[in-house]
Amino acid sequence: MAEKMQEHVYVIPLRDARRMPRWKRSNGAIKDIRKYLAKHMKSDDVKLDQGINEMVWSRGSTKPPSKIRIRAMKMEDGQVQAELAPES
Repeated sequence: MAEKMQEHVYVIPLRDARRMPRWKRSNGAIKDIRKYLAKHMKSDDVKLDQGINEMVWSRGSTKPPSKIRIRAMKMEDGQVQAELAPES
């Protein structure tokens, strides 16, 4: 398994998911999370943890959360792995 190179905690705003049709908002939020991490971690290979998906979809497809706190780790091979950050 590849070792971690960088680790960051991001609070990602998901308010742009409101631009989508109501029934696609959670799908748009997941795409926004991937796009945000790809830009900030400088990698196109982004893997999201199941917990992130469950958090975004917890209130259904029409009401994703307005922001989400994520811990992202960039591995040596350039892959970014993201998981929910613990609340402090």
